[in-house]
Amino acid sequence: LEGFDYGVGILVPFLGKTDDERRLLINTIGPFWDANEVWFITAGGAMFAAFPGWYATLFSGFYMALFLLLVALIGRGVAFEFRSKVE
Repeated sequence: LEGFDYGVGILVPFLGKTDDERRLLINTIGPFWDANEVWFITAGGAMFAAFPGWYATLFSGFYMALFLLLVALIGRGVAFEFRSKVE
């Protein structure tokens, strides 16, 4: 689960002082940022197939946290896509 794109996202507020610097940082992860979303979904499906009891316990206990993670990933993807559309 290559986390370098999450690291860049965390560092953008500190390293990206101007809009050009922020765009440069985001462009470094441009082709790769979507892969982590796919790995999260694949890991959840594989966990369901291999360990259904563990899956049920984990997902029911952390439902709200996983839901917020999913919403944040969707919002992040939308932000990346629409950032280039705004002048």
